Amino acid sequence: MLAIRLVSGPTRPDTLVLPIRPEGPDGPATLVPTAAPPGDDVRAEAVALLPAARLTGAAGEVREHLRPGGTPARLWLLGVGAGDEHDWRVAGAALARAAKDETHITVALPGEAADALRGLAEGLLLGSYRYRLTEAGGTPALAEVDVVVGDPEALAPTLDTARTTAEMTRLARDLTNTPSSTKNPEWFAAQVASVASGRTDLHLRVRGPEELAAEGFGGILAVGGGSASGPRLVELDWRPAGARTHVVLVGKGITFDTGGISIKPVPAMKLMRKDMAGAAAVVTATLGAAALGLPVRVTTLAPLAENMVSGSAFRPGDVIRHYGGLTSESTNSDAEGRLVLADAMAYAVRELKPDLLVDLATLTGANAVALGKRHAALYSENDDLASDLLAAITAAGERAWRMPLADDYVEYLGSEIADLHSSPALGAGSVVAALFLREFTGDLRDRWVHVDMSAPSWSDDVHGELVKGATGWGVRGLLRWLATLG
Repeated sequence: MLAIRLVSGPTRPDTLVLPIRPEGPDGPATLVPTAAPPGDDVRAEAVALLPAARLTGAAGEVREHLRPGGTPARLWLLGVGAGDEHDWRVAGAALARAAKDETHITVALPGEAADALRGLAEGLLLGSYRYRLTEAGGTPALAEVDVVVGDPEALAPTLDTARTTAEMTRLARDLTNTPSSTKNPEWFAAQVASVASGRTDLHLRVRGPEELAAEGFGGILAVGGGSASGPRLVELDWRPAGARTHVVLVGKGITFDTGGISIKPVPAMKLMRKDMAGAAAVVTATLGAAALGLPVRVTTLAPLAENMVSGSAFRPGDVIRHYGGLTSESTNSDAEGRLVLADAMAYAVRELKPDLLVDLATLTGANAVALGKRHAALYSENDDLASDLLAAITAAGERAWRMPLADDYVEYLGSEIADLHSSPALGAGSVVAALFLREFTGDLRDRWVHVDMSAPSWSDDVHGELVKGATGWGVRGLLRWLATLG
């Protein structure tokens, strides 16, 4: 990960980055005033270059200018758009990619730099992310970034927050990108144990198949029953002294999804290593809350299973008894995520009794049909809770859209042989899946949010701070929201 250092003035001025912004709707770009202004010669050269290079100042626009024999020897002009945190995040990611062959760069920030610093740092750290299992190919040379601000000491906490947020998002990406030949429920639980080890006020319990059977987690056991790698339930608890609010986060953790006996076609199966992105997001958000010392209790539940095809796999038409006693009829073993989530949510309601319950899941393909590749679908009956979480998600640079919980669709969940039908095929797939989960929220129904983040959990291209592959969606939004609950 890039090393980012706050300084009050350029100490290694070989490569200097100056921010630019649009001057008006039709005008050329203009330099952004910075805490440590460049020398008059550099400023004059940059001002002359802007119209000549036809720069607009749009967020993420990058232009390198060579100055042989000058100081700095390389001048970079970086578009920061409106100059808000979002645009600085886009700019930071673009700079990380454009300057990958540099070893060190210095970036000058405006005097009021908190939002700019947070956006820039997250963009640099997320835009430079790479996941490779081979040493083949070039490695970016950029290793150090100096950021020039007016008061480095005052802004140190802002940089720490940005760095922790990016570090946890990168960890979620790593977990999600890991091939399922390595990643099974036991491996995932071991990764959590390794990262959580030694952290004060952070407590971990991992249930294996025998404990799950003894305690009645029928959904997790059914979905994981077809695999040689047994299921797990990770319970990670951040308990800071004096916390007044207790939040339970639940994340779907299917470490690979073949669809089970209702097997997926190959095109739909090839990226199913990402079907645990919800679990990765909630686990790393909890680790982030602990690292930042957020004064809110956070318990994460990650039900982990591998949905495989074998003689012991659960069958279409089976009736599953979930934690707490509710039963569900499943006629499609590829609708497995809601089965493991139902167990974890019922356990949270009955045993943990939190103030708020939020689940994240790569749950349905219908999410992408409704909202495209970059928006999650958010469901809640609590207007204030939905609004607060949406605001945090947006501020963090992620995207979600609130969807309806249509009560007349509840009739789709009717079963002749069980309490619920978990896999009706009558349309509104994302909505119906949310309605099924709602049945397991008990008296937390009005304090629950479900986020179907299947679509934005994976990026097919480079966009802003996203790279190809796992996005770590949800980590940034959750951390931003949790920080408001103390």
